[in-house]
Amino acid sequence: MSIHIKYAYLRHNTWIYRRAYPRHLQSLLGASLKRSLKTNDARVARTRVAELNQTFDQIVAEAEAQGDQTPKVIPVQSQRFERPRLLGEATVGQLADTFLSERAKELRYGSFKSLRFAVGLLVSEHRKTAIGSLTKSDGERILSLIQRLSPNVRKWRQAQGLRLSELVSFGVGLREGSISVQTQSRIWGQMGQFLDWCCSKGEITDNPWKALAPKGKAEVAPYVALTDTEVITLLRHGEGIFRDLLLLCLLTGLRSGEAVGLTKDDLIQKGNYGWFVKVRPNEVRKLKSKAAEREVPLHGMIADTLTRIIPSNRGRLFPGWTVDRVVKAFAKIRAQQGFDRDGVVFHSTRKWFITQCERTGVPEHFTATLVGHQSARSANKLTYGLYSAGISDAQKREIVDQIRLPIGVDL
Repeated sequence: MSIHIKYAYLRHNTWIYRRAYPRHLQSLLGASLKRSLKTNDARVARTRVAELNQTFDQIVAEAEAQGDQTPKVIPVQSQRFERPRLLGEATVGQLADTFLSERAKELRYGSFKSLRFAVGLLVSEHRKTAIGSLTKSDGERILSLIQRLSPNVRKWRQAQGLRLSELVSFGVGLREGSISVQTQSRIWGQMGQFLDWCCSKGEITDNPWKALAPKGKAEVAPYVALTDTEVITLLRHGEGIFRDLLLLCLLTGLRSGEAVGLTKDDLIQKGNYGWFVKVRPNEVRKLKSKAAEREVPLHGMIADTLTRIIPSNRGRLFPGWTVDRVVKAFAKIRAQQGFDRDGVVFHSTRKWFITQCERTGVPEHFTATLVGHQSARSANKLTYGLYSAGISDAQKREIVDQIRLPIGVDL
């Protein structure tokens, strides 16, 4: 007659204990509690089963106490089915929208605006074209159209919404010539950035227009320094805040963006050395480069003016003024007074300041420090920058105080 012990069975001459956990606890504890009783004697096995039953009840009680908390239900949204897309199947328009939305987060507004214009020219001709269908001949056609664009293409109201080929046709009738090789290279390079991005995203295997480039050598049209007569004319006809900005840039070499972005906190007093303007990034504008962050002494002719217009709060010195507004105010006076020299722009005020420093014998690397350029004193500019602490406030003050406005300027 076989011996029966509840929750135990004999296997290979050894008693085994096995008791299933309640179903609602099995996800936490497992299916069952299983132990070897390590004996073949039925009486010893019954004693050990009783002990394990107590252990089992204790485990279940603790699990029940912990299991009172309702398990969290994590909603899982089913993925929307998207048909697999073949390589090169996406259209130029679709990819351009994605590319520009990404770059808008990375670039300053001016840089993004330029990139958007260039990519927009490409999209205007190939919006619905599959990116994988673009060929080298398409690139040659686009490049030839770019080379025939008018320099004032972005200023025409009638040109808004036109395709690249239509812009070229529209510009031919105006007889304004074509954009410079430098501008052609910039537009073509920005289109290349878009195609390289498509390669990085796996939309195409290679840039089909990589071997193409505008013909001719890109040459930068330099700005010219203002003459004494032009400086006198500008200051005579400039009014209000624009005249203050003009004086500030002439006597400090500040860029227009640096000047209009000044706040009350950017003016600092340095004892016997007088007022300095601290050029640094702020909530109004960023700087062109790391070297542009600097401190420049305010000339005596402009210091009184600026300290007079310092706002009572921590606001801007020139509220409401932007680079665009400054440039247009300058262009208006230039047109009224008949400045017909090429290269005369508001940035010429900066070149006038640098020229005055040069003519008074200021070393080049001193001037570079004042205007926010990288020092050109040594071939290894990085090493020189690490070892040099720069020129002193006294040297800066001496340089700026040497600058003189042309005779005939009424302040």
